[in-house]
Amino acid sequence: MQQETTHRSVHLISQRGDARAAARTSLPGNPLAASAARRFVRVALADWTRLGMVATRGADRLADDAVLVVSELVTNAVVHAGTTVEVLVRLDGASDDDPASLVVEVSDHHPARAVRSDAPDPGAVSDEPEYGRGLQLVAALAASWGITYRPGLKAVWARLALDGCGAAGTAQRGLRAAEILAPAPRRAARDDRDWTGRGALSFLAEASDLLAGQLDEDMVAALAGQLLVPRLADWCAVWLDGETGPVPRLAKVWHADESAIESLRAVLAKDPPRLTEDARGAAVPVPVAWPENPAAGNPAAEAAAAGDPAAGERSAVAFRLTAGARPVGTMLLGREGTPDTGAGVLGEATALIEDFARRVGLAIGAARAYTRQATISRVLQRGLLPAQVAQIPGVDSSLVYEPSDEGLAGGDFYDIFPAGSGGRWCFMLGDVQGSGPEAAVVTGLARPWLRLLAREGYQVGEVLDRLNGLLLDDAMEAAEAAALMVAGPDPTTLDGTYEGPQSRFLSLLYGELTPLPDGTGVRCTLACAGHPLPLLLRPDGTVRPAAASQLLLGVVDDAAYESQTFDLEPGDTLLCVTDGVTERRSGQRMFDDGDGLARALAGCVGLTAQGVADRIRQAVHTFAEAPPGDDLALLVLQAR
Repeated sequence: MQQETTHRSVHLISQRGDARAAARTSLPGNPLAASAARRFVRVALADWTRLGMVATRGADRLADDAVLVVSELVTNAVVHAGTTVEVLVRLDGASDDDPASLVVEVSDHHPARAVRSDAPDPGAVSDEPEYGRGLQLVAALAASWGITYRPGLKAVWARLALDGCGAAGTAQRGLRAAEILAPAPRRAARDDRDWTGRGALSFLAEASDLLAGQLDEDMVAALAGQLLVPRLADWCAVWLDGETGPVPRLAKVWHADESAIESLRAVLAKDPPRLTEDARGAAVPVPVAWPENPAAGNPAAEAAAAGDPAAGERSAVAFRLTAGARPVGTMLLGREGTPDTGAGVLGEATALIEDFARRVGLAIGAARAYTRQATISRVLQRGLLPAQVAQIPGVDSSLVYEPSDEGLAGGDFYDIFPAGSGGRWCFMLGDVQGSGPEAAVVTGLARPWLRLLAREGYQVGEVLDRLNGLLLDDAMEAAEAAALMVAGPDPTTLDGTYEGPQSRFLSLLYGELTPLPDGTGVRCTLACAGHPLPLLLRPDGTVRPAAASQLLLGVVDDAAYESQTFDLEPGDTLLCVTDGVTERRSGQRMFDDGDGLARALAGCVGLTAQGVADRIRQAVHTFAEAPPGDDLALLVLQAR
């Protein structure tokens, strides 16, 4: 009684002034909420009819529809959300876009809980997952409906048209409601003959397109299940063989009834199918003790589970997934069978699924090959670059490094490290010609050699002289090894030919920093071998090159490299970049055309080392719409 009194008081308040076209109430989330909501809607519509806001003709039918809709929505909210329920009923006037309508909105305070309908009719069987008829009924009665999410609130609304409600419309609406509420007919037996000829080709073409671009084996397994269920099977499970051990892993289980997935997974995980070595993609019957839950709602399956042999039996068929001659997994399909369909045997669809299984195996193999290659490249990349760069006393530094392809080792490298105990600090920024494995080989040689030569006490020019000789010696040894190779195709090439090692050219900016005795900055000695020139920014905004350009390393044997020395005073900034910055393209223009890099650096007066690095990086990225096509590296050194 108290609950109903609350509804009436809220409704009377809603009739004051302009708000009388809307009524709102709050209901506790208990089993009495639905009946209270029905009474609330009838009272609101009766008052609006008495006030002439709703036409008398058709008012009863509108009330019946609105009561049915609010009953379903409130029941849904109480059962599946379990919170206090807010009910809103309002009249919307006609506009150019929408006719006059009645809106019924039911909100709950559990926005994370999915909207569902009542429990399914246990005697109904359908091809699609069955969750009851409540929302189907709302959709049939309403001109439109939907769900609106607000902070801490989820609202399900339905819009009922106020016009066009003649006797024919009423009869048609009643017939539609009766069809929804009636038990669904039993699912017709699958006719696998539909999956021969053109249907099979269309299915395989779709499957190939979806599987071809997947580079993750778990995603391939998930797609396999979703492509087969419910088209050709009631459920599907995929095991993936371990690359380092014999124990398979249950990667994906998919069922036409999503509520049955977990119980099916629990059964299948205990006993994975074990196929013989000679099973290469052919269908192999496998006994599987399915749980009762997946069969719920399917009369044929329930009868089979009860031991009625005339009603049908369960069957599961396994397919070995292979990539080339190597097994990569197992795919298991389950179907509910009847005597008319040969107890669930795949029949004419067997050849189609065997072909599909071969494509799944190849997709898994390709995904694994990509994963291995990407892992190798990441490990190699970590080995080519320092784990961390040293902090130079009296100097702030900032580094930006962005490889063009994160899946491959890049040709740019960098380092900052102390050279012995004499207070010398060394830095480098280099770029190897080319990319891929050949560039990675040179990078892997150059950085350790530079560290070793610096710690042996060699000066900057001498370090470059000796590194140039080491690169030439290594290139000569590689060329001699290639000349001695036995004739025949190189297994590492795709076209069966071998062109010999690439030229191992290297551009490098290498320098040393030594703190000045009076503590007013650092002395910088550097050399540039075929590298973009470093730029020195003074506090007054002037920018000048800090070194002279010299020959690439690894080109000629008798090159003699010279260094330049200058003082990096407090507030001075030294910018070092690779050609991924200077040669960044936008159409026919490059970023450094017309001293573009120097102009960008001149606008960085007053910024910290980190600020300069961020400003230059942003300028490079915004120079063109397309992402950079080359490795990008820049190093900023700023004297405190």
